[in-house]
Amino acid sequence: MQRSAGAGIPGRFAGVAVAVALTVASVAACDATEEALGEDTPPAASEAAAMPPIIWGTCPASAEGASRDPRLTCATVQVPLDHRNPGGEKIEVAVSKLPAAKSDDRRGVLLLNPGGPALPGLDTPGVVAPTLPPSVLAAYDLIGFDPRGVGRSTPQSCRLDDPSLAGLFPYPAADGSITANVKQARAHAERCATNAGEKLKHFTTANTARDVDRIRAALGEEKISYWGQSYGTYLGTVYGSLFPERADRVVLEGNVDPRKVWAHAKDNWGKAMSERFPDAAKVAAAQHATLGLGGTVDEVTRGYLALADRLDRTPAPVPGTQQALTGSMLRTVTYSLLLDNKSLPVLAQFWKAAAALADGKLTEADGQVLRQVFAAAPPVPGVPADNQATMFLALTCGDAQWSGDVDEYARRTAQDRAAWPLSAGMPANIWACAFWPKPVEEPVRVTDEGPRNTLILQNRRDNATPWEDGLGLHEVLGKRAAFVGADNGGHYVYRQGSTCVDEATVTFLTTGRLPDNKVDCTDIALR
Repeated sequence: MQRSAGAGIPGRFAGVAVAVALTVASVAACDATEEALGEDTPPAASEAAAMPPIIWGTCPASAEGASRDPRLTCATVQVPLDHRNPGGEKIEVAVSKLPAAKSDDRRGVLLLNPGGPALPGLDTPGVVAPTLPPSVLAAYDLIGFDPRGVGRSTPQSCRLDDPSLAGLFPYPAADGSITANVKQARAHAERCATNAGEKLKHFTTANTARDVDRIRAALGEEKISYWGQSYGTYLGTVYGSLFPERADRVVLEGNVDPRKVWAHAKDNWGKAMSERFPDAAKVAAAQHATLGLGGTVDEVTRGYLALADRLDRTPAPVPGTQQALTGSMLRTVTYSLLLDNKSLPVLAQFWKAAAALADGKLTEADGQVLRQVFAAAPPVPGVPADNQATMFLALTCGDAQWSGDVDEYARRTAQDRAAWPLSAGMPANIWACAFWPKPVEEPVRVTDEGPRNTLILQNRRDNATPWEDGLGLHEVLGKRAAFVGADNGGHYVYRQGSTCVDEATVTFLTTGRLPDNKVDCTDIALR
């Protein structure tokens, strides 16, 4: 899921991996119509053809202090709230464009999605452009958008007491009990039902994919190319399944297995954490003389687990704030900073500061690190504070039905907690989805039928969308996709130190050529 918490934390596409990770704490259709529109049925071609052309203008205001590429222009596209009832209520989807470099080599548009679920993407073209070579920038207009319900696209809000995405993560109590988690999950579901209401059920990945096709039509393009990261890989897979002849070249990076959406998407999180954590522990161990966290990976890991347990039982108040550092927060920040190799030194400093706080030996430097952690992210004008958390729930709960068996969640949480102590049983625990209304449609069926037009990029040690899920997506897509795996850690694959990965990606985008066989990239040179 992260960029999805599986994600949920943005990375290269959003350009603020460390910053966001450090603020997670603060932070009517008739029956006949419904029967006629099946899970794989796109809007009628005549509807798409009738889309008025986009009129580009000034982009909406950013959060205070945020930068934006001055070449970026924005617009809105009207789409049906319910694609089963195209003549009914409309909502607006915000779209942005960074035009292709002037050249005779323009191929079309490359639509970008940074994941989440529920990350805004208006500024994504400006962030991605500097990572792309001139050949790609000449071939494509880069298109960003805020998915329905997110950011500037008819934003939704459940009015959650804790607006942060981190507040949704159901870590068990210190003794492993999930009683409080059950209460919280039920409260989240009730709050969304009361405040967001019936309309929230239409804010799904399938409808977002249908919106993407409306964007394609408004752009005047017969086909679109697409690059999605994390949750964005699922959105891209759904689009390619609903509209196989309208997807041109598709890049999927840090992947979701569509067979696991969404109740089982976290099944491999514990294992993935155990495989990724040593990368950070090595960084900390190499600085044992100054950090004092242990001289080996095993020592650092044992100290971390002991600290998390201690903070579970006795949270440590943070001086100068009304916050306290808990075991859940320690784990959430750790998860977030593990997403990017460049964040590992910061993570080691955070562990040191957390240990010093718990010991009552906080230095000024340690305090500065913790103040960063507990600093509130600047608000985006016109966007509710709980927008991402709300839409995270809308998508993960509304795309597919979850079990409501509380006892089963308790049993699986205990098993997961014992098997993978670093994640403490959280991935198997209960979410609001257990108490969510039944989805309006079944998940879109993904198969190996369709054009061969997809490049899968996957890291071996990805703690958000594990290696096994990338392989799972490749198994489902079969001959439609090529697989490029990197012997690297973190959630991001392109431009992370592998020429092998980068050349395969650029070659595909510029020529359409895919590798004939699976590619194993081992030429990692961390930057």
